[in-house]
Amino acid sequence: MAHGISRRGALIAGTAILAAPLVARAQPARLRFTLDWAFQAPNAFALLARDKGYFRDAGIDVQIDRGQGSGGVPVALAGGSYDMGYADLNPAIKFVAENPDRGIVAVAVLHDRSPLCAIVRADSAIRTPKDLEGKRLAAPDFDAGRQLFPAFAKSAGIDASKVTFLSVSPALREPMLVRREADGVTGFVTTSALALKGIGLDHPAQRVMMYYDHGLNLYGGAILTTRAFIERNPAVVRGATAALMRGFRDTLRNGQEMLDNLKRVEPLTDVALERERHEMNVARVIMSDNVRANGLSSVDMARLQTGIRAVEEAYNLPPRVQAAQIYTADFLPPAADRAV
Repeated sequence: MAHGISRRGALIAGTAILAAPLVARAQPARLRFTLDWAFQAPNAFALLARDKGYFRDAGIDVQIDRGQGSGGVPVALAGGSYDMGYADLNPAIKFVAENPDRGIVAVAVLHDRSPLCAIVRADSAIRTPKDLEGKRLAAPDFDAGRQLFPAFAKSAGIDASKVTFLSVSPALREPMLVRREADGVTGFVTTSALALKGIGLDHPAQRVMMYYDHGLNLYGGAILTTRAFIERNPAVVRGATAALMRGFRDTLRNGQEMLDNLKRVEPLTDVALERERHEMNVARVIMSDNVRANGLSSVDMARLQTGIRAVEEAYNLPPRVQAAQIYTADFLPPAADRAV
């Protein structure tokens, strides 16, 4: 009897030894992910992907935090406080141009067009970008629309030296235009157009000049990481990218589901406002002819290179960054999983 128990115990022990590597492999990989800003409709796809279990399906235990602006995301990734993030691609290009050894790279581009714009009053004499000469535009110093205004000016035929910028805090930018203390503002259309509506200047009272309508054809929001993290965790990057793009497609198919989830995560969400922000983001930034034909993250490397050069020129940086440095398609899900 003792011999039987001993033999059974040995079998159990042997089974446990064999199972141990399987248990170890089953442990989910930890991923620290940062968004570009507060939880809002344009970045809520990441929360949806998390809450629908898409990361879990990929064997990833994800932590998603709000950000403090797109410009801070590459800094956080390079510093190691986060592994991956979502942000506008153009500040990342600037960061790579200034810090080529930090290895920031985009593994997916979700916005085929940039949300950058200038907005003036529809009742003003400013009807074309050229009419901005001699006028005053309000924007924070770090505003991407302001920072890239020289590139917009070059493509739209504006003499940028004849445009005066008024430095204001984000909270004061739109009120300056409403009070006619500025002739226009620069920023993201999904931010400024809605902020203006909220303080009395509704959409018909605004004249919006999208940078991409005047020759500055930049890409927008992207999934970012570092080459060092890719080298250590290629399967995590592939799985996280697939999970995020799955959540992103879900928001395009069913915006209400995304909004309901956003409200659960952030109870103070103004659902009506975020619905309008989402619809504007889809119409003006995401759903281009290229995306309809070729799917999400169908990046034209020549177009990307032109955009990189425009960013470098806007910041008075030497031509340094190559498109293949800042973007790789190697971790994208199959084309069928990117169709919209």
